[in-house]
Amino acid sequence: MARDNKIRMPSGQGGLTRYFDEFKSKIEFSPAAVIVLSIVIMIIIILLHYFGGNWFS
Repeated sequence: MARDNKIRMPSGQGGLTRYFDEFKSKIEFSPAAVIVLSIVIMIIIILLHYFGGNWFS
């Protein structure tokens, strides 16, 4: 009868998942490169908003 009344307790980790940095990507960007690329893309979008109507009409 005791086997039928098992209470399932949560695991001792509290539901947290641990990830390890064992995977290395072949392509890596420095944080400065990401910021510069983002700014360049923003400038291109702004220029397209101002002058793009003349180019594509």
